[in-house]
Order: sequence, then C-alpha cells, then structure tokens
Amino acid sequence: MTTGMKFVSLLKSLVISYAVTGVMLLIIAFSLYKFGISENTITILITAVYVIASFAGGFAVGKMVGEKKFIWGLVLGALYAAIIMIVSFAVNGTINFSATSALYQMVLCIGGGMLGGMLS
Repeated sequence: MTTGMKFVSLLKSLVISYAVTGVMLLIIAFSLYKFGISENTITILITAVYVIASFAGGFAVGKMVGEKKFIWGLVLGALYAAIIMIVSFAVNGTINFSATSALYQMVLCIGGGMLGGMLS
C-alpha cells in the first residue's frame, strides 16, 4: 500500500471516529435530558467517548493499512485529540481547560487509538 493510500485510510478512519463520537454524544445528550445525569458523570462519559472513538478509529486504520498498525493508531489518536482541541478553541474563542486536562485527554486519545491499532 502506498503512503498516499495510507493517509486516505487515516482520513477515512478519522471520519469513523467522529461518526462514533457524534452518535455517542447524542446518546449522552438524550440521557441527560431524560434522566438528569450529574455533571461529574457527564464528564466521565465524555472522556469515555473520546477513548472509545479513538479506539474505533485506530482499529479501522489498523485494518485498512495492515502494517505498523499501532503507529497508525497512535497518529490517529493524536490527530483526533488535536482536532477536538482546535475545534473547541475555534468555537469558544478560548481554551476552557487546563494544560493538565488537555495532556490527559491527549494521552487517552493516543492510547485508545494505539490500542485499537494493535488489536486490529
């Protein structure tokens, strides 16, 4: 597989990750509306969504690329987290989280993507 095709696979997998994110966030929003879930629970669920979505994308890119799967999963997780942070900054106009929480989120997304790639 050529490098160009690998990057196309990476982009397709990012789309899969964000589709998973969208569906899971809709489920969380519905649960919040119906059951009045606490803010702490919502924070935990959103973190879980990030990990699950980056895992799904890492798994997908690993299946598509077929070689050095964990590295492609790691790259996907890093891009996934970076795009989330960039969009959050663009929408809010400021960064609403500490450097520690940003690093924590980045590590979880990278780890989820890498694990997905390794298990693919």
